[in-house]
Amino acid sequence: MPFFDPGPWGGQWMKEVCDLDRSAPNYAWCFDCVPEENSLLLGLGPHRIELPAIDLVFDQPRALLGDPVHARFGDEFPIRFDLLDTMGGGNLSFQVHPLTEYIQERFGMRYTQDESYYLLDAGPDATVYLGLKEGVDRARMIADLRTAQAGGAPFPDARYVNRWPAKQHDHFLIPAGTVHCSGRNAMVLEIGATPYIFTFKMWDWGRLGLDGKPRPIHLEHGCANIQWDRTTDWVRRHLINRVETLGHGDGWREERTGLHEREFIETRRHWFNARVPHDTGGLEHGGVNVLNLVEGEAAVVESPDGAFAPFEVHYAETFIVPAAVGPYTVRPDRIGTGPELATVKAYVRIKP
Repeated sequence: MPFFDPGPWGGQWMKEVCDLDRSAPNYAWCFDCVPEENSLLLGLGPHRIELPAIDLVFDQPRALLGDPVHARFGDEFPIRFDLLDTMGGGNLSFQVHPLTEYIQERFGMRYTQDESYYLLDAGPDATVYLGLKEGVDRARMIADLRTAQAGGAPFPDARYVNRWPAKQHDHFLIPAGTVHCSGRNAMVLEIGATPYIFTFKMWDWGRLGLDGKPRPIHLEHGCANIQWDRTTDWVRRHLINRVETLGHGDGWREERTGLHEREFIETRRHWFNARVPHDTGGLEHGGVNVLNLVEGEAAVVESPDGAFAPFEVHYAETFIVPAAVGPYTVRPDRIGTGPELATVKAYVRIKP
C-alpha cells in the first residue's frame, strides 16, 4: 500500500498522476518500497486484511531477500524506492548523508544512506543541486551556513553548489558525503539504501514546516560529512548519467545506469516493446529485485513456469520480486503496439 504525505516543498504531479485527493495542498513523498513505512493488503475471500509490511521481512527474510542478501543484512530490506515531487513546489532541503564510518561510530548502523535521483519527469527549468564548485573555501561556506541558520543572510548556494539541468530519465548518483538536493519542478524516483532516516539538513531555504515551525537543521553532523573533493568536474564524470549499454534481445535492450562504485546497489534500465527476461537468481544464489515502470502506461509481470499469477503494473508504480521467484518476465500490456516502455531495476550487488 503506497503512503503519500505532504511537505513544505511538495508538488502537484502525484496528485494528478496517482489520482489523489485534489483538495490536498500538495504531496511531497510517496513511500512505495519502505517496509517500515508501508503496509500489506492481503485478500482472504471477500475480506481484506492490512498489516505492517515489515512483518513479511521478519517472517520470510530468506525467501524475500535471498541467502546472499540475508547473510549481509539480516532481517532488513536494504533497498528503498520512494517518490519526491517538487513539480510546482520548492527545493528540497540542502543536505548530505553520513559516511559509512560516521554512521557506524555515531549511530551504530552497519551501512549508510547512499542514494540516487532518477528523473521520472521534469519541467523545463528543473535542476538538481549536486556537489561543490571548484575551489570552494570550506571555512567560508560553513560560516555562511551558520549565518543563515542564525537568521542572518540567506545561504548563497550559487557561490558554492553545482546546479545541474535535469530532464526526464536522467540519473544522478549520490554516494554518502555528497551535498545535494532536488530543485523545484522535478519528479524524482529516489533509489537508495535504507539504514532508516539519516538526512543531515544544512539549509532549508528560510522556510517553515507544515506545522509553522522551523524544520530541524543538522549543521554539526552535516559539515562533518561533506566530501570537499566532490567538485564540478568529478561530479560530472562520476555521478551524472553513467549509462552503459549491456545487451539486447528481441524487442528489448538493457543499460546500466549506476550506481556509484561505493554503493552496494546495482541499477539496470530496460527499454522494451516485447517480453523481457529477468531472473532474481533464486533463493540460494540471488537477491530481491525492485523495479519501477518509468516509461509507458502499463506492463505485465509473469512467471515462465506459472509460479505466480500474472499481474499488471502501471506508470510510476514500484513492484518487488522476491529472490525465491527466480526467472520472471516483464512485457507491455499490449505487445507490438505503441512506443517503448522502460523499467528501472535495482538489486544488491553480489560478488562471486
